[in-house]
Amino acid sequence: MMILLTGGSGCGKSSFAENLLQRLPAPRYYVAAMQPYSEEILKKAERHQKERAAAGIRTFERYTDLAGLILPERGTALLECVCNLTSNEMFDEERNIRDPVGRVLSGVEALKKQCGTLVVVTNEIGGDKSEGYDEDTRAYIRVLGTINAALADKADAVCEIVCGIPVMLKGNLP
Repeated sequence: MMILLTGGSGCGKSSFAENLLQRLPAPRYYVAAMQPYSEEILKKAERHQKERAAAGIRTFERYTDLAGLILPERGTALLECVCNLTSNEMFDEERNIRDPVGRVLSGVEALKKQCGTLVVVTNEIGGDKSEGYDEDTRAYIRVLGTINAALADKADAVCEIVCGIPVMLKGNLP
């Protein structure tokens, strides 16, 4: 089963996703796609890893090449989040743009095949008119919208988190 959780920035989807992960069968994995870009963020990530480990969740840091990740055994995984993974796959270190759609979608599919349940977190973007954004940002918004739509199509359940409240758009949560 694949569950897609979406919502705006700061809406509570990460907390909701982690609580959902705790209710699903072990072993439990957290796949983190955000590259720590500062010492402060690195320390925060390490703290979160320790907290998850204490709760019986194994963390994998995977910023690109999600398809190359091999889980130790079939279980439940949480991918946090598609937005970071897309950005990492889309922009190289010199900010050259590559098409990330195939890599992101095949990576999610490869992870899904290793799980009883895969929970995928993404941001709902593109609701504004994208005015004032530079071309790279507009390209990112278009690409993430394409990826989100493809993931929603493949997902068994799609849930939007609004002000911390889950609103089912497709299927049901376990």
